[in-house]
Amino acid sequence: MTGLLNTNNGEEPISAKKRVNILMVDDQPAKLLTYEVMLRDLDENLIKAPSAKEALTILLKMDIAVVLLDVSMPEIDGFELADMIRQHPRFEETAIIFISAVRMRDADRLKGYKRGGVDYISAPVVPELLRAKVRVFADVYRKSRQLEDLNETLRALSTRLIEAQDAERRRIARELHDGLQQDLAAAKLTLVGSLSEEDPRSRESVTEAVGIIDRATMQVRSMSHLLHPPLLDQGGLVCALRWYLGGLTKRSGIESSLELAPVDFPRLIPHLETAVFRIVQECLTNIFRHAEAHKAWVNLALEEERLAVSVRDDGRGIGEGIAEFRPDRIGIGIAGMRQRVAELGGQCRLSRANPGTLVEITIPLLNDSIREKPEKSVSAV
Repeated sequence: MTGLLNTNNGEEPISAKKRVNILMVDDQPAKLLTYEVMLRDLDENLIKAPSAKEALTILLKMDIAVVLLDVSMPEIDGFELADMIRQHPRFEETAIIFISAVRMRDADRLKGYKRGGVDYISAPVVPELLRAKVRVFADVYRKSRQLEDLNETLRALSTRLIEAQDAERRRIARELHDGLQQDLAAAKLTLVGSLSEEDPRSRESVTEAVGIIDRATMQVRSMSHLLHPPLLDQGGLVCALRWYLGGLTKRSGIESSLELAPVDFPRLIPHLETAVFRIVQECLTNIFRHAEAHKAWVNLALEEERLAVSVRDDGRGIGEGIAEFRPDRIGIGIAGMRQRVAELGGQCRLSRANPGTLVEITIPLLNDSIREKPEKSVSAV
């Protein structure tokens, strides 16, 4: 039967150290008891398995930091068991320490290392040596888990930051549209109402002021739409991208096109549409600012259970180190775009297109990523 040492009756230890699981596998109960006594001072969870089959059962149920493995066991020996352990994705990096009662030849050691062993201990086992080796690998495992927890926390914070950024953009866009734009319209009406037909100079001044207000209104409208296009909520991703590409061509002279597969591209869930729009927007902004391009192509495709997005231009291409996302070579925009993709569980790839640059994004689609009843598109105005 499986044995588990836990000196505080299942409660979390008072110390800050989080215990890890040490699996001891040997077909001789006396040896398992000996290892248990030797390792007790480490204050870890010690788990005993009297056979390879029971060890595999435990491994499937628990996370194991270190495996102490007897080389000579009936039915399935230590080398075969190590091979089985390494074949499971969860245990590709698990530390396996072989214990042998016979003197190991170099060929045997090499055989063990090829099967994922990280160390050997020969019998008779020296308690201090066993504790030292197990302690090292247990601490490495513990620190790696702590790092994973920190990374998970950072990912969660990054997701919240991106969501807050999108919400703030939406809020500012709404205030520009509902506040400043309305104030400009009121100022225009006031000026027109004060127009004097009898004073040509007044009429000329008012006309000039109205022109300035009209231009300011257009700028406010453009800023509001760039911060958060109303079409993204009303008509969806495809509508918003067509509007944005049309504006890019008008502002910069860069010819642009949007290709869809399928042609009747469906609506996606709101946060996914927003993320993809921001990713494409960042790509096109970089093309406008840095690429010196004449053409840009955007492609959206649904491929089985993933969304594929690509943006290509015919400009001068990316500089050294950017395709590898070197921190000293990429800016905040590319870093943010890559982070958005990562938050969606996707992958981002940059490469030279000869000419130009190709950005390829793949995002896995969940069951609810595509809306069952796509809404009718709203024409851009």
